[in-house]
Amino acid sequence: METVATQESIVTLTESAARQIGSMLSGDPENAGKSLRVFVEAGGCSGMQYGMVFDEKRSDDLSVEFLGVGVVVDPFSANYLRGSVIDFSDAMTGGGFKINNPMAHSSCGCGKSFSV
Repeated sequence: METVATQESIVTLTESAARQIGSMLSGDPENAGKSLRVFVEAGGCSGMQYGMVFDEKRSDDLSVEFLGVGVVVDPFSANYLRGSVIDFSDAMTGGGFKINNPMAHSSCGCGKSFSV
């Protein structure tokens, strides 16, 4: 899994993830100029769950860019995401976005929730 990072960041995108997100953004004029917001919130079967949406940068966000794709993380989520790598696979089974979070002590089978 090759990662592309231009500076120290909370979240890193692999090249595959950056290309997929860039493709999604270019195909949707409604999201033009937006960044990928990666966040955590209470919920899921393991206590915390991941979320990703296209959004505008806010004044207190941490931000980084990978292959032209902006990524923003709020300060609360940054505490739980530090060192995470987001990858994308288009495999027929088990494909989609995956978050490898070194701060997670356990995660559920679906990979969308975790505990710290």
